[in-house]
Amino acid sequence: MPRKVSIHELCVRTDGVLAVVQAGERLVLTFDGEPVADIVPHAARPSPWVPAAELQRIRREAPADHRLLGDLGDVRAGRIGPG
Repeated sequence: MPRKVSIHELCVRTDGVLAVVQAGERLVLTFDGEPVADIVPHAARPSPWVPAAELQRIRREAPADHRLLGDLGDVRAGRIGPG
C-alpha cells in the first residue's frame, strides 16, 4: 500500500517527498486525511515512431504476402465490410 503524504508535508518537505518518488516509491497525496492524488515516478515511454531504415529492413526481410495486399486493397476500397 502506498504511503500517504499530506499537502502540508509536501509543501514543507518537497525535496524529500520528490526524492522518495525518484527512488521509485508511489505516494498518495491527502487533503484533510482524504486521498486526492497519486504521486508516481515518471515512466518514460518509448517513441511510437519507427525509423524509416528499420521499416525498410522489415519490408526487405519479411515482405507481405500478395494475397494479404489484395485483401487490404479490398478493405480500403470498401469492397469488404465488417464481419
